[in-house]
Amino acid sequence: MAMTYKEIKELLEMVGDSDLAEFKLKDGDFEVSIRTGSYSKVKMTSQPMIAAPAMAAQPIQQAPAPASASPAPAAQPAEVDSTEGLLEVKSPIVGTFYRSPSPDKGAFVSIGDTISEGSVVCIVEAMKLFNEIESEVAGKIVKVLVDDASPVEYDQVLFLVDPKG
Repeated sequence: MAMTYKEIKELLEMVGDSDLAEFKLKDGDFEVSIRTGSYSKVKMTSQPMIAAPAMAAQPIQQAPAPASASPAPAAQPAEVDSTEGLLEVKSPIVGTFYRSPSPDKGAFVSIGDTISEGSVVCIVEAMKLFNEIESEVAGKIVKVLVDDASPVEYDQVLFLVDPKG
């Protein structure tokens, strides 16, 4: 799969216009790697980019949300003041975050919804593949940290979950 100059130029423009820090594409012997100016600011890992359908949840230790995370829409009920005791659901891949399976359908989860382990909480589109993200924790969704159709980074927090809820 060799890319033409025009395709590579379009890819560079799309990555440059996004919030991505790094983008890699490999198909057989063909490989493209693009790093943006924000690359050095992001903790990179050796995890594959189009991996897991499930996310590990980790307790929050009073850390602020990443700068690239957008706040929840204003129409959301009750703000969460403290993140103490809450669990994070993070993105396993770089891509575009979608709260619903299609524009005409409702969100997988909303604030106040109770989820169980294995519940699909969103979709992250990466390289035209729609990856269902499943929760590895049970509890009540207390905050959505990313706006619909927004770009997300690897390991970016998407939801806060109260395990007691």
